Amino acid sequence: MKRFFSLLLTGTALLAAVSCNNPQKMAEAADQIKIECTPEVLEVVAGEINAAVKVTFPPDYFQPKYTLTLTPVIVYEGGEAIGQPFVYQGEKIADNFKTVSKKNGATIREDVHFNYIPGMEKCRLVARAKVSDGKKEYTYPADIRIADGANTTYMLAGKNGIFDLIPDEYEEVIPETAEAQILYLVNSSEVRKSQVQSNDMEDFVDIIGQMTSDPRSKVKGTQIIAYASPEGDVKHNNQLSSGREKSAKQAFDKLTKKVNTGEVKTRSIGEDWEGFRELVAGSSIEDRDLILRVLSMYSDPNVREREIRNLSSVYKSLANTILPELRRARFITTVEYTNYSEAELRDLLENNITELDEEALLRVATLVKDDARYAAYDQAIKKYNSDRAKYNAACISLKSQDVARAEGYLAKISDKNTPRVQNLLGVVALRKDNLEEAARCFAAAGDEGKYNQGILNIWKGDYKNAAKQLKGQGGTSEALAQILTGDLDGAWKTLESHDCTKTNYLRAVISARKGQNDKVKEYVKTASADARLAARAATDVEFAKVR
Repeated sequence: MKRFFSLLLTGTALLAAVSCNNPQKMAEAADQIKIECTPEVLEVVAGEINAAVKVTFPPDYFQPKYTLTLTPVIVYEGGEAIGQPFVYQGEKIADNFKTVSKKNGATIREDVHFNYIPGMEKCRLVARAKVSDGKKEYTYPADIRIADGANTTYMLAGKNGIFDLIPDEYEEVIPETAEAQILYLVNSSEVRKSQVQSNDMEDFVDIIGQMTSDPRSKVKGTQIIAYASPEGDVKHNNQLSSGREKSAKQAFDKLTKKVNTGEVKTRSIGEDWEGFRELVAGSSIEDRDLILRVLSMYSDPNVREREIRNLSSVYKSLANTILPELRRARFITTVEYTNYSEAELRDLLENNITELDEEALLRVATLVKDDARYAAYDQAIKKYNSDRAKYNAACISLKSQDVARAEGYLAKISDKNTPRVQNLLGVVALRKDNLEEAARCFAAAGDEGKYNQGILNIWKGDYKNAAKQLKGQGGTSEALAQILTGDLDGAWKTLESHDCTKTNYLRAVISARKGQNDKVKEYVKTASADARLAARAATDVEFAKVR
């Protein structure tokens, strides 16, 4: 029900009106003015309180030679805010104020505007009346009450924003391989002495020895894979590949008898068309693209070879440079290296931080708390100029409400135009109430900043777009946007799978707007486990009817 601050035109009121023939009497009868406010309960939107006020003067009240000033004032705990006055004049006044007829009275619509000040949640909007005859001013002795309370439900959106640490690429187990190969002559499966005594083969054996000497290493096994070049008869090449599989295994056993190579498994591939494709693609051979097109067009090996041989201008180059590399057998030994455990990482961070590489520093920062996290990130920044460390350090600074420290880390990032960084810069701007800069950053972040753009639009008062951007996100932010757009049932459904103090506070708000006062008390009680929400509930105009 809207508030009406008037005396009905009863006989008493008529008597008072007749007596308003001097400014003092008119001021004293100011309670005859009827004032209505829309909305009935003031609402804070984007940091402002705006309301429409309808002022009605009854007939025979307003005297022709006087002016009347109504000053809207918000009175709240801790102070008061004075709005722009409304000034009205009688019919015999020649100023530029709004004129009110004595005989007919008038109904005039005014707009009220205030900037929100913390504490206005519990407030009242009043008007103070003053009448002047040009020489003296006379004031109505009491405030004319217009509206009570200011709704700040949108502020439940908060300004923390959402953001995630960049995950590290630390590997608990690191696979390592040593690889070498034996090359064969055309149509041969015999291992040449020059192949097993080559420097590459010696290096291969040495590398296996080095990898397996570390107590953190474990040999997983070795593969021997034999091939034939894709030339000539397919059946013959398959037999050739099988022969190379056997001879390669014999050579490998002799070479590695003093090192641990784990279980050895052998395999014969036959014609190595995949290797052929890779070598041709990486070469500068004439008609390279044409050869690759032939491979993509035909799957039959005989057809492939025939078509390639038809390219007589390039086949000689293939025979000299590509095909010899495919007459081979590969040795691949795999070793798994067990990296530092969580306990070891913590110990190294405290006692020997220089031993940690970038990924280890990023990982250990997630295992420790407080200043130790910054120590890990600062070391990664110092030693590797790690942008990921700068970003993550900014994240934990924001989570600790240290905006200035976060800004310091973000300023050092070399590429600030990535969506992730733009989103975080937007969060910083939002925390600092720089909504325009926050909007620019979230837009630049694209999908990365979509959720925070929704939060920003709540603060800007654009609830419709906020609801669109937060749709499907779930949780309290989406529910809040639904409440602000009047979708109470949708908000209730969004909160179904959630149970926290803020969730129950929003359930209390929904219940209050539906007039379900018993539920309001229940949910406010549960939400009040959070001291901040308990303090808010004590002054929240949403719950005025249940106090």
